[in-house]
Amino acid sequence: MTTPARTWLDLAVELGEEFRIALGDQLIRRPRPGLEKGREKPLATTSELRELLDAHVWMKGVGLARAALEHMRVGADSVPESLLRQAIAAAGLPEPELQISLVPLDPYSPSGDMGYPRIKLVIQYEGAHHDDEAQRLQDARRDRAFRDAGPDPAA
Repeated sequence: MTTPARTWLDLAVELGEEFRIALGDQLIRRPRPGLEKGREKPLATTSELRELLDAHVWMKGVGLARAALEHMRVGADSVPESLLRQAIAAAGLPEPELQISLVPLDPYSPSGDMGYPRIKLVIQYEGAHHDDEAQRLQDARRDRAFRDAGPDPAA
């Protein structure tokens, strides 16, 4: 049995670049309180992954994993979010910020998956679980809160 981080390294030669990054994003992301019972810390940190790579310099795929690590970001809550972020950057747009809170420092504030706070653009990736009626209502409240915030008068 191996750790999630070591499994990522082992798979580095098998996965394409986008999926090496997306899987890595899942290792370093912060668990969401209330959504993931029993887990409060990421599966690995970028520092731990760097140490792992430094300890396995001889291993096939370590260069690919090291390159992926440079593009991994904390904040992508799912593989599709990671892939969307990468596609946006590959299209030549600036890399979006992740997990944008409507009211920074407020733990109960609605948040968006990614976007550009300076220009008040929030992007939501809504997977299949967003088809649930209760989730759709919650999403609508979140979206309305962002719309109601309107343009920033200080901008």
